[in-house]
Amino acid sequence: MLAYTDQAISSIDLLGEFTAGNHTARGQKLVFSEVGTRDVYNISAPFLDNGELVIAGRVEDRDKESSVVMFFVQRKGEWVPRNGAPVFDLQDPFFSFIGEELVFGGVEVYFDGDDPHYVTSWRTVFYRGHSINGLEPFAKGPMTMKDIRLVELQNGRIGVFTRPMMVEGARALIGYVEIEALEELTEEVISSASLLRHQFLPEEWGGANEAHLLSNGMIGVLGHIAWMEENNIRHYYPMVFAYNPSNDRYTAIKLIATRSMFPEGPAKRPDLVDVIFSGGLVRHEDGTASLYTGVSDAEAHVIIIPDPFLEYE
Repeated sequence: MLAYTDQAISSIDLLGEFTAGNHTARGQKLVFSEVGTRDVYNISAPFLDNGELVIAGRVEDRDKESSVVMFFVQRKGEWVPRNGAPVFDLQDPFFSFIGEELVFGGVEVYFDGDDPHYVTSWRTVFYRGHSINGLEPFAKGPMTMKDIRLVELQNGRIGVFTRPMMVEGARALIGYVEIEALEELTEEVISSASLLRHQFLPEEWGGANEAHLLSNGMIGVLGHIAWMEENNIRHYYPMVFAYNPSNDRYTAIKLIATRSMFPEGPAKRPDLVDVIFSGGLVRHEDGTASLYTGVSDAEAHVIIIPDPFLEYE
């Protein structure tokens, strides 16, 4: 019997609960090449495209905010840009498979015309197609909303997780709504999502990064929870929870990794050292899972952990 939650738990308490456990897993840096001096981070999990494993990654100069999303394939232990693949002016790529189609998306960012370092707004945009090279735009989320994710349900409907900001006294909340078909993914529908009000404290925030349909019809959500201390120092932790679409209830958040589990490395800025971006999760038959992450907004890593969704099935 799953224990659903009706009370948010602070990031500090979640961190204390997690670090009290015996976590021996250690992450490994992924090597990306043929991108010049740019960093590759906030990657997706690998996925098959025309029979080949591909990773989508955010490619960006260390001292800039503008980025592109490129698709990479593995060659001799390194990830290199895929020949002929499209390049998108986006951040933080993600994907899902709905029916027989690939749904790909990322964050479209708008900059001040006089200051290319100053972001004025952003939104999530979506593409669909039967392969990477056949992707066509089909939907956009509301302005200032990241972390919109899709999952195909057992009944054929599509679950949509959302992330409105500054709502009901909170910095950000996760929402959920269902649609019958991709054509129904509109700003109005996304904005109508019911809110999961008991996941974050008002001063904290988070979002869904990937949604997995579990064997019992539940949805396993891979996401992040974040808080900010003085001087705008950010702390982002990968987390999971389970959502029951039949009764709109959900379990408490659990952390699955921390920065200390990954090798030391550079950070884009001093305030981003303790930032782990939950890019995607690949579940394995042996009870483990590979978590693909962005680390400190400068690198991409993978870590093998116990499958965090098994306890929900």
